[in-house]
Amino acid sequence: MEEKPLVGATIVNSNNSDMRESPVRPGSPKRSLREVHLESEAITGLYEKLIEDLRRKIEDPSIDNNILCRDFLAEIYQGNKVDYDRLMNADNTPLPTKVLLASFDPRNITLEPEYYTEVDPQKYYQRKPLIWLWIMFDRSPLGQNLYLGTRLRRLLAGYIFKRCGKNVKIFHGVEFSFGYNLSVGDNVVFHRYSLIDDRGEVIIHDNTSISDYVNVYSHSHSIVDANDVSLGTTEIGPNARVTYHSTVLSGIKIGNEAMVGSFGLVTRNVRPHHVNVGIPAKSVRVKPNACASCDEDCGRRVI
Repeated sequence: MEEKPLVGATIVNSNNSDMRESPVRPGSPKRSLREVHLESEAITGLYEKLIEDLRRKIEDPSIDNNILCRDFLAEIYQGNKVDYDRLMNADNTPLPTKVLLASFDPRNITLEPEYYTEVDPQKYYQRKPLIWLWIMFDRSPLGQNLYLGTRLRRLLAGYIFKRCGKNVKIFHGVEFSFGYNLSVGDNVVFHRYSLIDDRGEVIIHDNTSISDYVNVYSHSHSIVDANDVSLGTTEIGPNARVTYHSTVLSGIKIGNEAMVGSFGLVTRNVRPHHVNVGIPAKSVRVKPNACASCDEDCGRRVI
């Protein structure tokens, strides 16, 4: 049996499946979102039971996470408990059905990061079952269930990421490369279809928002030889906002309270409190709450 994918992951909060929600910016006097509760307490309890059952199985050393992933996906896609071995060995099981069932097992599929030469096989294959569960959950009929989905992804992130803080909210369609090179602070939000490339290292500090369709990279290719790949460390926040459809290139540092405007291409560091926009992104203003003495890279000057 393969080793459980818990080694190397730092789970900051003891119960990463906590169903309660907290403000994204706890210190802010304003709230852009309201609290929403399901009408049925019974269904809320059902979701809690599912999350807790999944957490218990992940942490059970006697359960192979490949089998856990396979059976979980088979049940949510087929709508009932599946006798995997019987169906795979039965002559009357349609061939496409066998291919579908086989694909629920992460040992029977490959993902793009497996082909990268810098992959750490031990770390990656510990996490692959939970990565595949995440990906296929998002593509299932349950994937658009925001109430359940953000809680399930928060649970999985605690076992996949290098570090996962408290009250992390991850919407559907978010993707990452390895997971084990990604450190996430408290109250971080990943909006729909953002891509976090942690082939190098990505650090996202507390209270940072990554908007829809944002790409954050930590690797780059030589303009002479596409096979010549350089890895970097990309760092965002705290309290930063990278907005809709922006791209952050490898090795960039986006400072405290900094902001990247929509469709911005970040090719150089963004200073604390600065708002950078455009292609390439340049500073166009400084937030009014900036303090000239708060950081050596801060100040009121727009460059």
